[in-house]
Amino acid sequence: MIEVLQSYGMIIVEFLAELLLFSGMILIRLRRRRGFWYRLPLSLVVLFGVGLPVAWFYSAFGGNVFGRIAVYLVLFTLFTLLAAWCFEAPFFTVLFCCTLAYAAQNLAYKIFLIFWTAGEAFRLFDGWGRHFSLFYRLVYYSFFLACAAGEYFLLLRRVGKRLSACVLDSRMLLFTVAALAVTVILCSFEDVYFAHLSVERENRFLSSELVVLREAGNAFSAVCCSIVFLLSYKTLEERELSREVDYLKHAIRQSERQYHISKDTIDLINVKCHDIRYRLGVLASEVPVLEDIRRDVAIYDSRIETGSPLLNVLLTEKSLYCEQNNINISCMIDGGKLNFIEEGDLYCLFGNLIDNALEAVKKITEPSRRVIDLVVKQKDSMLLVQEENYFDGELEFSDGLPVTTKGDREHHGFGMRSLRLIARKYGGELSAYVKGDVFHLNIIFGNRQSV
Repeated sequence: MIEVLQSYGMIIVEFLAELLLFSGMILIRLRRRRGFWYRLPLSLVVLFGVGLPVAWFYSAFGGNVFGRIAVYLVLFTLFTLLAAWCFEAPFFTVLFCCTLAYAAQNLAYKIFLIFWTAGEAFRLFDGWGRHFSLFYRLVYYSFFLACAAGEYFLLLRRVGKRLSACVLDSRMLLFTVAALAVTVILCSFEDVYFAHLSVERENRFLSSELVVLREAGNAFSAVCCSIVFLLSYKTLEERELSREVDYLKHAIRQSERQYHISKDTIDLINVKCHDIRYRLGVLASEVPVLEDIRRDVAIYDSRIETGSPLLNVLLTEKSLYCEQNNINISCMIDGGKLNFIEEGDLYCLFGNLIDNALEAVKKITEPSRRVIDLVVKQKDSMLLVQEENYFDGELEFSDGLPVTTKGDREHHGFGMRSLRLIARKYGGELSAYVKGDVFHLNIIFGNRQSV
């Protein structure tokens, strides 16, 4: 019974505590189920309660490879099921998170073993005497916490940020299986067989060849776990980019529909307003007050001419909005130079560009600063799109783009990224910067010959 309790306290509880630490770093990004705060303590009671019979099994069969694999698989499976009970996410997403946590725990353990095996080879710990177990635990926990902090800032935090929209696909399932295989199977084989080869205490060897072999195994396991992390992060990043592309395609389709609706609407308004203005002009000589009404109506009987029918419609629509909100929009656009951009992309590009500027300018109270300047011009072999506007407050930049000021950054901020995606689609590049209280955005399309 004493041996069972020792296995429970020094192996099972320690392993579960480490797994809880790493899983907490990742699962915290997921939405909690209703009643989370009673589910969590109940799950911990079940987990550590089941750990006691598992400790008995470990004491009886832990010296066997398959027995040790069975112990860790049972604990991991129970841990994953309880995590799925606590967090409102697809089961495979929770499985993915728990597997990464397990890989992170194993990575920290293997890094510690690299250090410890080297120390044993050079007899660095021989002077600890009867306090060896105490000093070992102090060194182990200190080393482990340092590794945990490093893994969080270098790996887990980045992975966690991309988990909200995570849905397990075949590649992520492959990474999950690979991580489990490395963490459970390979490491169990290593630990069991090298424990049999150790003398006096575990991970001390008489032969330098065994030390090298043990260190190579530790390093290989650590590299495998690191590769799983890297591939998982890149897969999540790729999925997020794919989601952005899907959003952009949807926005472009919506822009195409919006363009045709706006064109028909503006044409109808202009026809009606032109007729009204003409009739008011005839009557204005008899009723002078009608002249003021005629001038007010005249704004709706006007179009901005850019050389691009699509931009004519878009800018006319935006100029009406600016007139109603006391915003001055200045346009010097050679729209004919933009005919290499598809209609949907062009409408989405300039629609997002102007909408972002309007959102910033609307917050300004001084009339003299409620200004937007938009220029499209040819310069040598380059086509330049330049937009400038005043703004209040401060802008935070990430990856060269201003970060959305809206509270929900996960579901906003696509506008600027869509601008860059469209620019790059046509061989261009986007840059943005702030100078004083003026925001500058430039898009450069290279190798555009003058026409």
